[in-house]
Amino acid sequence: MGAVRHKFWNLTGALALLALAACASNTPAPETQAVAPMAEPEVPSSIHPEEVVGRWGYGSYHRPDDLKRTEAAARAQCGQPVVIDRGPNGGVMMYLADSADLRELQLKGSQSGKNYVGPPGPAGGQQDREVVSFDGRTMVLRWIDPEVASRYGISVYVRCAPEGTARARRAAPVH
Repeated sequence: MGAVRHKFWNLTGALALLALAACASNTPAPETQAVAPMAEPEVPSSIHPEEVVGRWGYGSYHRPDDLKRTEAAARAQCGQPVVIDRGPNGGVMMYLADSADLRELQLKGSQSGKNYVGPPGPAGGQQDREVVSFDGRTMVLRWIDPEVASRYGISVYVRCAPEGTARARRAAPVH
């Protein structure tokens, strides 16, 4: 009986060691646990979609000296304005580069305080445009993708009068 008891205890000890080894292998050591990178929190844009919705004259330029001339040219385009409508999910309906289809784009803020317009995703993505300036009457957008920016330049949108509003005429000079 002594030999059977000895084999029983050896077998029990071996099973206990196997059980401990299995538990230890299922729990990674603290230094080997992977830490998921923290995603940058979504920052709301300081520009709201309802501020962008409307009728806009459009122009673009490549040289900074051409901004004022382009604003005047964009204002002259109000006879055939670009219309920016509200999207079904709270964004704005605009075109992406090289696309003839309107898409709903999001206004996005960033940790740096810059605002962007683009498809859903992190602010400053390759298909985004940075809002260089916006005062409610004029909006200047710069493409993030350098190749697209080299083709399209910097966009200037000048707010047009609401549809049906007569264009203001300049008074004739009084002599």
